[in-house]
Amino acid sequence: MDRLANTVRPYAWGSTTAIPELLGVEPTGEPQAEMWMGAHPGAPSRLPRGPLDALVAADPAAELGSAAVDRFGPRLPFLLKLLAAGAPLSLQVHPDLDQAREGFAAEEAAGIPVDAPHRNYKDDHHKPELVCALTPFEGLCGFARPDDAADLMEGLGVDSLKPYADTLRAHPEDAALREVLTAVLTAEPAAMRDTVTETAAACERLGGRYAPYASLARSYPGDPGVIAAMLLNHVVLRPGEALYLGAGVPHAYLGGLGVEIMANSDNVLRCGLTPKHVDVPELLRVVRFEATAPAVLRPEATPDGEELYETPVDEFRLSRFALTGTAHDLGTTGPQILLCTAGTVRAGELALAAGESVFVPAGEAVTVTGTGTLFRATVVL
Repeated sequence: MDRLANTVRPYAWGSTTAIPELLGVEPTGEPQAEMWMGAHPGAPSRLPRGPLDALVAADPAAELGSAAVDRFGPRLPFLLKLLAAGAPLSLQVHPDLDQAREGFAAEEAAGIPVDAPHRNYKDDHHKPELVCALTPFEGLCGFARPDDAADLMEGLGVDSLKPYADTLRAHPEDAALREVLTAVLTAEPAAMRDTVTETAAACERLGGRYAPYASLARSYPGDPGVIAAMLLNHVVLRPGEALYLGAGVPHAYLGGLGVEIMANSDNVLRCGLTPKHVDVPELLRVVRFEATAPAVLRPEATPDGEELYETPVDEFRLSRFALTGTAHDLGTTGPQILLCTAGTVRAGELALAAGESVFVPAGEAVTVTGTGTLFRATVVL
């Protein structure tokens, strides 16, 4: 078991204060968006014995366990993060496993460089994810009912939104959502900028339920994603609540600090709120056009004191312990990353303060104790 040294990614949307406050260090004044814990080659965690991705590659069975290697291949199948959104992230969607394999193979066959700005698929894996709020956490998740989205648009009194609202009321759910999202993303750019500008002014004037869209327009003036966002559910998580995001579900994080875990993939298709490439035809192939209530999760207590966030995927399993001095023995079947987010806890012989983490190889027994909050990331075998 080794303590991790982790990289903080300075994306422009990151909070300048949230991660430094958790870590108990002085802010630098620069955005600090994500702290990565895992073996992703883009920013692998560093152990005293080397980078985690190199250690896994050198002896996957020793680090991950033979059962995990047989199930997921010779790679750590999840990536754990601290995520601190000081401004909205892009509106995006992730492919399912078949779509990722097909898209990756097609782009490989076409000879598109993996780092090309118009490349959609960086690998052939899916990317389900789960975010657990450490502070109040605001986001958009999944399509709202078409009638509710129409009500939202009509309440603004913006003439150029009326055709979208009419379409939402006139067609079956899947056709209505598909037609409106397609129309928004393919609209003539100058006309869409005017629509977003007028919509933003109305949102600023009315406030209340329109405040999130006014904020989006301030961050991304003229972006069609501001209108696309009005098709989605707005959700605010309380600390301890989590949001699960499966394949095909459009979403965006708007603000807050959370623990995020995902399958170890870079596959993102963007719908807006970004200067990056938006591939509308591929996006429409991947998005699931169905209204869904946000999958807000609350942890389920187990008899041994572990609080589990249940999801339908096997690449990751996230749980937490609210430690009050009692010792808990963790299983040894798969690889684990343990992250302290409050107080001071012990994992074996290692003391962890808030923001500190350890990697526990498969087969290594570990006991955790102390007073504080500890998140446990592992796999389902």
